[in-house]
Amino acid sequence: MDAADSVIKLENIVKSYGNMEVLKGASLSVNKGDIYGLIGKNGSGKTTMFKIILGLSEFKGGTLSIDGSKTPAELLRNRQKIGFFVGTNFYPYLSARENLRYYAMVKNIPGREIKKEISRVLEIVGLDDVKKPVRSYSLGMKQRLGIANAILGNPEILILDEPTNGLDPQGIADIRHMIRRFNEEFGMTVIVSSHILGELEHTADRFGIINDGIVVKEISQEDLKEKEKAVEIAVDDLEKAKRLLAEGGVKVLREVEEKSTLEDFYFRLIGGGGQ
Repeated sequence: MDAADSVIKLENIVKSYGNMEVLKGASLSVNKGDIYGLIGKNGSGKTTMFKIILGLSEFKGGTLSIDGSKTPAELLRNRQKIGFFVGTNFYPYLSARENLRYYAMVKNIPGREIKKEISRVLEIVGLDDVKKPVRSYSLGMKQRLGIANAILGNPEILILDEPTNGLDPQGIADIRHMIRRFNEEFGMTVIVSSHILGELEHTADRFGIINDGIVVKEISQEDLKEKEKAVEIAVDDLEKAKRLLAEGGVKVLREVEEKSTLEDFYFRLIGGGGQ
């Protein structure tokens, strides 16, 4: 896609905390309609990048554009098109509805629409019948409430930082279905980070791999579909088998084509075999 399709574009962003450089010229491009997965281990710069996009953290080098913004005033205005989940921050003694009522006012949702909007988002995340205060919520319920807050007002762009962190398989699957719904039914462009690469592979359309403060590669689902021919054999003498294959001493009866997984791609790119 050309630059005109980019709703979020970072170019050569540099960010430091004291003497520690967290982002070292990071560039990233999210296109309209993407479900974009941001991949990286802890400390790689994912959350810092999100905070820069949201205006929660300043940066000292590079450029940031949201929905084509070209001036600081346009950037500020276009940030209002973003809903975000970057950790949960709620009043524990209030209910879900009471917390969302506060955030709806912060987001300047018209008073006459607040009650209906809160009911809408709570129904989407499955918390519409919960009356108890947030302090009694499970981790999964808090994650759902955080997502409900993020989609208040039906934003055009949604940022979700580790929304499945700590959830069980069913909770992870539920979040995945929500993300697809936000994208397909509500037309949101979604940026989501996760440590669970296998799950992200089934959620996102495009991926950015960040390592040591730099986005080292951006790929699509199509890149993952490229297959490689492989032969799998089980032997009791590997060196002898290699020699016989090289000399044509045995015939290969079957080759298989294997698709690269996101995890395979990630570890080939950054090295290592585990997170």
